[in-house]
Amino acid sequence: MIKKVGIVLCFFISALTGFAQQRNPNRPNTYTDEGEGTGFLKQNLFLGGGLSLGFGSYNFNVGASPEIGYSLNSWLDAGVLVNLNYSSIRADPYGYYNNNTRYRNFNYGAGVFGRAYPLPFLFFTVQPEYNFIDYNAKYIPTGETASLHTHAPSLLLGIGYGQRVVGQSSFYISLMFDALSDQYSPYRDGNGAALPIVRAGFDFYLHGRR
Repeated sequence: MIKKVGIVLCFFISALTGFAQQRNPNRPNTYTDEGEGTGFLKQNLFLGGGLSLGFGSYNFNVGASPEIGYSLNSWLDAGVLVNLNYSSIRADPYGYYNNNTRYRNFNYGAGVFGRAYPLPFLFFTVQPEYNFIDYNAKYIPTGETASLHTHAPSLLLGIGYGQRVVGQSSFYISLMFDALSDQYSPYRDGNGAALPIVRAGFDFYLHGRR
């Protein structure tokens, strides 16, 4: 499991770093307050989002999270986001993981996020969410199906790597886990264990500095 997550992280970091250097080859990975005033600063407002990936031996999760946020200062971003996620659990014919039942679900919801940068390239993130989930289950031996519509809170906590220039653009990649234990969370497997969520994305400031 750890090896798989590490491979995905290395792949995304390499790809995103190369893209960012092409866009801003001479830009420092820093925050600048040149020309700033007080109060709301439109150049600190950004729009973007991320793609997420989670997986286990029998699980798969992929999703997208459009977001809008604001850089409060040189080390803290905050904002709101919308979630769209698909996940599945494959049937285990041996009955070790589940009772030979295939699960699929689609969830949608919203949340807020905060990212604190103790270093220019390193951040910690907290992301409370509330999602609505449509479940579908199929018992493979008989073909019998069942469905459920429910909802669940989640609290994603994690760490990430990124390059961020306030007023211009940023990219990031993060590894998060759901700190809550709701059985219907889209970020937990059939046994209730938290799935690793790898999320990568870009943000673009709406009124970039020139």
